[in-house]
Amino acid sequence: MKSLWDEREAEGFEGPLGQRVYSSRLLGREPALVLHGGGNTSVKLREADIFGDEQQVLYLKGSGVDLRAIRASDFAPVRLEAVLRLAELDALSDTDMARELRKALTDPSAPLPSVEAILHAALPVAFVDHTHADALITISNSPGGGARVRDLYGDEVVVVPYVMPGFRLAKRFVQEHLHEIAREHLGVVLLSHGVITFGESARESYERTIELVSRAEAYLQERSAWRLALSDAPPPPTTQRVELAQLRAEVARAAGRPMLMRAHQDPLSLAFVRRDDVGRISQQGPATPDHVIRTKRVPLVGRDVSAYAQAYQDYVGELSPRLAADAPPPVDPAPRVVLDPELGVLAIGSDPIDVGITGDLYRHTIEVILRATALGGYQALPASDVFDVEYWYLEQAKLQRPGGQPEFSGEVALVTGAASGIGKACVDSFLRRGAAVVGLDVDPAIETTSEPPGYLGLICDVTDEAQVEAAFEQCVRVFGGLDMLVLNAGIFPPAKPVVELESATWRRVLGVNLDANLVLLRHAHPLLSLSPKRGRVAVIGSKNVPAPGPGAAAYSASKAALNQLVRVTALEWAKDGIRLNSVHPDAVFDTALWTEELLESRAKHYGMTVEAYRRKNLLRVEVTSRHVAELAVAMCGPLFECTTAGQVPIDGGNERVI
Repeated sequence: MKSLWDEREAEGFEGPLGQRVYSSRLLGREPALVLHGGGNTSVKLREADIFGDEQQVLYLKGSGVDLRAIRASDFAPVRLEAVLRLAELDALSDTDMARELRKALTDPSAPLPSVEAILHAALPVAFVDHTHADALITISNSPGGGARVRDLYGDEVVVVPYVMPGFRLAKRFVQEHLHEIAREHLGVVLLSHGVITFGESARESYERTIELVSRAEAYLQERSAWRLALSDAPPPPTTQRVELAQLRAEVARAAGRPMLMRAHQDPLSLAFVRRDDVGRISQQGPATPDHVIRTKRVPLVGRDVSAYAQAYQDYVGELSPRLAADAPPPVDPAPRVVLDPELGVLAIGSDPIDVGITGDLYRHTIEVILRATALGGYQALPASDVFDVEYWYLEQAKLQRPGGQPEFSGEVALVTGAASGIGKACVDSFLRRGAAVVGLDVDPAIETTSEPPGYLGLICDVTDEAQVEAAFEQCVRVFGGLDMLVLNAGIFPPAKPVVELESATWRRVLGVNLDANLVLLRHAHPLLSLSPKRGRVAVIGSKNVPAPGPGAAAYSASKAALNQLVRVTALEWAKDGIRLNSVHPDAVFDTALWTEELLESRAKHYGMTVEAYRRKNLLRVEVTSRHVAELAVAMCGPLFECTTAGQVPIDGGNERVI
């Protein structure tokens, strides 16, 4: 662990609060110190109120704010005196603490302060840093962890046995440990929780964190507990998508809603899941209790989701008498991490961000477990202590989404021809509605059409079956399964009468517009049949199906054949609960199909100007990619749950179709 402090960078952050912002970001850059909103930092300042009277104000990181990108406005300014008085109370409920901290804010629009506000307020120093350093957690969670920490740091730190974070920790600290703090101390180690450092400047507090953690890492290195052995076993099979999708379906059934699942099959993950003792060392509990709301107390080892769900319900039932009056209701019993020797480490969540956080947290948990095991054994907190944090009102509140879950939360959509036009508009619409989306296209731009973690763009020629199969495999490894498929990729060659139509052009158009979709449907079926809310397919057809035009024989024939393929598939797949519906657009000119050359050619064919050709429909409107995409995506939603083999025109009204 090295200090990242750069004096030239630091000069760009003005005043004590600016320096606090800078040092907080340095902490946030290092995942071995804090992850995904973990940790908190503060600074105490003297400020004048509206009457000109000076008061001490504690600027504390807002609850859930990520230190990596924290801004001055993400700190909650609270009146120090008001917060300190809370430590004088004999008891304080979470609801009351949250209300009192809100009342103590000098700016009502600021975020709610971290739950460690009272602890930060009690420490008699200007700058305070609190991190969940992996190296210290490792030492703490090994046999004789407290004694090891004392031997490592001697009198330079105050060691505090584990206490429930929040008011209980602050109260115990003030009563039993505050008097121990002296100028020569570098910080406080909270066993099984983290490390607190402090100083008279942001740099001093930050670099004390780096020093303490560096010494902990050296301690592990000296005892051969740092280097992690990687797996030299063969990698998993190249085809696992059905097994992964089956497991995801069982998880969703236990959760009562669709969930996403990501497979981690790197050497460290595989080494861990293939250990002979993984069933023992993985069941001790999380590295630190604040992980529990993301990872559950223990992972599922193997694939028996039903047994895990029953064990989780038994755990909640046994410990429910400990619940506070304002505790949240029991969460679903589905696992959030699965360890399987063939599938790897599987991270589960309701959306791509949740899945990423769960995966990151458990990756660090693996490292802590393995290093503590090398020290003599991994020891987590008792289940009761973890349960208290899992059902802590203030922790569960971090998972709440304003406005509830989006329409397609936990679901996966795959869109072909997604780099532009209708396909890209479908990607955008699915993402807005909460789905994870895989986009396929031959255009390399597909990789950056949208951004992770909710989007995965894959270069794929849909006429190459091997590439299609690989794309489905990647889709399932990254998101867990497939729920919705949009068949959009297609080509429209320059207009030619039948007598001039080359066989090569005919075969090429049918290869993309028809044959490729047969392959896509065939490979999608086993995945769609495992969709928690039953699979859905939206097909981008064409006005040329009911009303073909001259000069477009290959295109019209391919789309008409695709239409028949979809109708037959709807008959065959209804027993699996999979529905297929088509939209038939016309004259959607903001797509890759419509080059300027083609547009001018078709307008000339009809004896029209280009502008008139754009609006050659009864309503005299221009149909855009967004119009088509919104209808196609709606076909995957509840509005069409009782419809299959439907065909809906979106053409502004066409006399020949009507």
